[in-house]
Amino acid sequence: MIKENDKIPAGSLTKKGVIGTEQFDPAEAFAKGTHVLFAVPGAFTPTCSEQHLPGYVRLAAGFQNKGVDGIYCLAANDAFVMAAWAKDQEVDDKVIMLSDGDASWAKSLGLSMDTGAFGGVRTQRFAMIIRDGVLVNLFVEGPKAFEVSSAEHVLKHL
Repeated sequence: MIKENDKIPAGSLTKKGVIGTEQFDPAEAFAKGTHVLFAVPGAFTPTCSEQHLPGYVRLAAGFQNKGVDGIYCLAANDAFVMAAWAKDQEVDDKVIMLSDGDASWAKSLGLSMDTGAFGGVRTQRFAMIIRDGVLVNLFVEGPKAFEVSSAEHVLKHL
């Protein structure tokens, strides 16, 4: 599993663009500045939609005030599902929605999980603070937990 003080690896994520999808390489995008990335098992799922994403949307200004250049939400859904979820949750430009469709980047981090018939391989629930391409803090939730990856918890560590 990726550890604190490790460099963020390259990957092939996508996000919804003006037309179609756009490629997103985390190593390149997070190379400079302070970024917060959090991952959810799936868009539109109960905890993710009722608590996880809304917390980051609600506290986006607090993250900005602490010097965070961007907040990113990652899930093993396609970019179009992530865009629809962002619209449903009224995310606007507060959080950038990223797709790791086959969870290959999460696997490279050691942060994927197999949910079986629920949805196959997904991202674990986690959050990270990244500074200048280096993982500064990593908060990985235990099974069915939602505490350390919450916006409130991560904000306290900035």
